[in-house]
Amino acid sequence: MQTVFGPFTLDLDTRQLRRAGAEVHLSPKAFDLLAALVFERPKVLSKNALQQRLWPDTFVAEANLSNLVAEVREALDDEARAPRYIRTVHRIGYAFFADAIDGPALAARPPEYWLRWGERRFPLPQGTHIIGRDADVAIRLDGATVSRHHARLVVTSAGAVLEDSASKNGTFLGPSRVTTPVVLTDGDEIRIGSVLVTFHARASFASTETQVVGPL
Repeated sequence: MQTVFGPFTLDLDTRQLRRAGAEVHLSPKAFDLLAALVFERPKVLSKNALQQRLWPDTFVAEANLSNLVAEVREALDDEARAPRYIRTVHRIGYAFFADAIDGPALAARPPEYWLRWGERRFPLPQGTHIIGRDADVAIRLDGATVSRHHARLVVTSAGAVLEDSASKNGTFLGPSRVTTPVVLTDGDEIRIGSVLVTFHARASFASTETQVVGPL
C-alpha cells in the first residue's frame, strides 16, 4: 500500500519513504512510527499507545519516542513549531494532519503542483515549464530583475525539480542560491531575481481556488 502526501510517498510494502522518487532514510522504528501516524490520520495517538506499538510489553523512556518523532520530522523537513505533517498535542501525543491519498486512487488522482505569485496561481502539469519575463514562457513574471528565460521547473510523476538558466540575478530557494537542480517541497519559497513565488504540492483533492494562467 502506498500513501502520497506533498512530495513524499510512503510505501508500506517495500518499507520505503521516497521524496520525488529518491529514497529518504528512516530507521525501522521511525518508519513504523510514521506509518502508524499516517494510517490513523487525523486521529491523535497517545504517547502510551505509540510506545505500546513500537515497543510492545517493554518499558522505555519517553525520550525514545521524542527522538523518533524528531527523526521523522527531519526526514520530512518538518518543524515542531510550524508543522506541515506531524503536530504535537501537548501532554497527549502526536497526529498526522496533512492531506494524503492512499492506494489505487493514486493512478487516477496524481499529485498537484503549482506556483503562486500573489493572487495568481500557475498549475504545473508534467513537463518542463520555463519561468521568465518573455511573452512566450509558461510562467511569465514581469519584473526588472527577471531574465527573459530565468529558470525552469521540470515536473515528473516523481516530483518537481527547479533549475536556474544562467540568469543574471539568480534563482534562490529560501536563502540559498540555486546552482544545481534542487527538488522542491510543498511550501518552498523561491526568488526569481527579486520576485517571490511559492511552490505548492499536494494530493489532488477537490479545490475551490480560482486558477489564473497566462501572461500578465
